Amino acid sequence: MPKVHINGIEVEVAEGTKLIDVFLQNNEDIAHYCYHPGLSVAGVCRLCMVEIEGNPRPQIACNTVVQDGMKVTNKSESIKEGVKWVLDFHLINHPLDCPICDQAGECGLQEQYMKFGQYDPEMGERKVKKRKVVDLGSKIVLDTERCILCSRCVRFTDEVTKTNELGIFNRGDRSEIGTVEDKPLNNNYAVNTVDICPVGALTSKDFRFQQRVWYLDDKATVCPGCSTGCNVNAFYNDKGYFRLKPKHNEEINSYWMCDEGRALYRHANKDVRLLQAIEKLGDEQQYLAPGAAAKKVSDLMSSVNKDKVAVVVTGQYSNEEYATLFNELLKPKGISNVYHWKNQESEWNDFDDILLRGDRNPNTKGLLSALDAANIKTSWADLEAKLAAGEIDCLLVIGPEIQEYYKDMPEKISLFSKARKLIWFSANPVEGLSADYIIPAKTYLEKNGTIVNYEGREQKIQQMKTIVSEALTLSDLSYLLVGKDIPFAGTAS
Repeated sequence: MPKVHINGIEVEVAEGTKLIDVFLQNNEDIAHYCYHPGLSVAGVCRLCMVEIEGNPRPQIACNTVVQDGMKVTNKSESIKEGVKWVLDFHLINHPLDCPICDQAGECGLQEQYMKFGQYDPEMGERKVKKRKVVDLGSKIVLDTERCILCSRCVRFTDEVTKTNELGIFNRGDRSEIGTVEDKPLNNNYAVNTVDICPVGALTSKDFRFQQRVWYLDDKATVCPGCSTGCNVNAFYNDKGYFRLKPKHNEEINSYWMCDEGRALYRHANKDVRLLQAIEKLGDEQQYLAPGAAAKKVSDLMSSVNKDKVAVVVTGQYSNEEYATLFNELLKPKGISNVYHWKNQESEWNDFDDILLRGDRNPNTKGLLSALDAANIKTSWADLEAKLAAGEIDCLLVIGPEIQEYYKDMPEKISLFSKARKLIWFSANPVEGLSADYIIPAKTYLEKNGTIVNYEGREQKIQQMKTIVSEALTLSDLSYLLVGKDIPFAGTAS
């Protein structure tokens, strides 16, 4: 493997590595706008200039492959001065609207200027005015004045989605990003262009003007939208959750995530949550604490023959929750009528050739393992037959958190309603549901645990901000249904 000296530090790198990657991998600051590790090299910003010993001219690090014995620096006075001038040219026409820009606080322009700029501008000409607040479709707004023409967004639509909506039009200081033939930028990965935009030129309509980023905390978790298990960061504060953004994992989702997954933070916020348990009393209903509802359901289940108790479970919970469900509730009570409820099976083999899979459950593998460990081999047809014959007196539905992916929800509600008593466990209200008990669940952002993606990779989810403190995890519910106290209440151990 070749060895190279970066700013006086000797490092060993893989054959074919670009110089800019050596800098970034070794936490050596280097100016850059157009380079992105998930895209091809464009070399258009010319900011990543370096000196290579023995080479008479500065080189750009993004397009220079490491050679054994290279001695490279970007700390010489000539390189520092050159970067300042290039930054000055980049920002000649950039508007001074940082106070109102949605990118403020996480802006590559601000970061680069503070690290490598801080020059005294010498340009006397007026800034070129361009279009502002340009609608690029249902998800993204473009401010062409802020754009520095790095071409990241264009390369993304060319190379990743291969939908080719974006291009650079006109020449000179009139050049600007736009959509080809006014084709809207509405593909299911479009908001990735906002993530990779190094300035505030592309902004997400969903997040635009919602919060300043310095008022948000974030933690890493896993997207619950399908069995790919994209790594993401969730951003939140005391007011709730505000967005999900992809977290780099080269083995799973690289630098990207789908736009459908980005919207799933909304399911955790208070305005769409079940805040209390609901008990149906004839034509009326009463609200009660989730723990109190679980106690009533426990008494109900104890009064029914175990052979007439059934449980329907979805692949949207953690391994730890499944283990508690089977080991603390189902096995001690001798309940073997357990059924795996999937989203539309006709969609399961669907794949968009990027990330999104037809199995819209993050932990189907974990559930199947739990069913195998319990030696449960039931079929959905068996459940339908028992419900039709009136053989189910008590049905507990551990429902999907992401309900819109279960397109047959009305039909399933009609089927489940054939049970004498129906108990539904869900984080959000279910349209058209009339159950004897509805118990609020915690969301994936409110608990710790392990999930397994479609190819068997175990990943961790972690507890962030709890929105509904009284809501239960599946583990909590399992303990309460057998009359036990919840260990370390409020967590999903």
